[in-house]
Amino acid sequence: MLDCRMTFVSGKGGVGKSAVTASLALQAARRGQQVLVVGMVEGIGAASHLATERLDYTAHQVRSGIDGLAVNRSDALDEYLRLQLHVPRAAPTKVLSRALSVLAETAPGVREIVTIGKPVYEMWQANYDLILVDAPPLGQLFSYLRAPTTIADLVPAGPIRAQAERMSGALADPEATSLILVVTPEELPVLETQATLDRLDAEPVITLAGIVANRILPPLGLSAEQIAGLPDGSHRAAAQHHRAVQDQQERWLNELPDGPRLPYLFGIHTPGEVAEQLADLWDDQL
Repeated sequence: MLDCRMTFVSGKGGVGKSAVTASLALQAARRGQQVLVVGMVEGIGAASHLATERLDYTAHQVRSGIDGLAVNRSDALDEYLRLQLHVPRAAPTKVLSRALSVLAETAPGVREIVTIGKPVYEMWQANYDLILVDAPPLGQLFSYLRAPTTIADLVPAGPIRAQAERMSGALADPEATSLILVVTPEELPVLETQATLDRLDAEPVITLAGIVANRILPPLGLSAEQIAGLPDGSHRAAAQHHRAVQDQQERWLNELPDGPRLPYLFGIHTPGEVAEQLADLWDDQL
């Protein structure tokens, strides 16, 4: 699942994609890789699961073997102007960026290509063995993945089109970039994931590396007959509820392709502790 130089991790909001991203980064670092984690649209989730206070636009070390950064559109646009369009360093790009921010908010693809351009640029720099991107949720994902193609279709020629085409090629290259989808075994996350798989079949803008089913309840170890034989009370009610949720999860897991399964972690854990425990589980699943 982590054979590419850059992997995007996405899923419906609330399924634990930031926790999975951080856990994969921890596992990769344990294997001796130098890892960069990018919070693509916000860095709060990635930062908390990496047990650091915040991520900034400039990458900095957050754990042994792991650097982190968070994309913000203002700095991304400034960097895009300097590095992708070769605006001279002496030019007042901050002023220009503010002037262009209206364009970035209204023109199709501009906001998204500036944002997704940051992790792609970091991949091109080749300073890391692996870049893990805590990507936007599924409802927004394709607007970012398709942004380079959108820009290339709009711009007839010149450096902007050339950069957009190069970026599209990088995202579509299965040796360079891949996508991991995180899903919990519930109706809406599964249906959104299935819709994403259908869209990827029709529009292969990125290679799917795998689907991670998260928050799976462990087997209860009691049959329905054994549960029915328990004395009436809280223990029996808890066992019945566990069994009902487990049955529902199995139903929705059967709707998904095979892939890694991560357990529901009982108890009170900090985000950093969740990522560490999930990282321990990747030994047998990667």
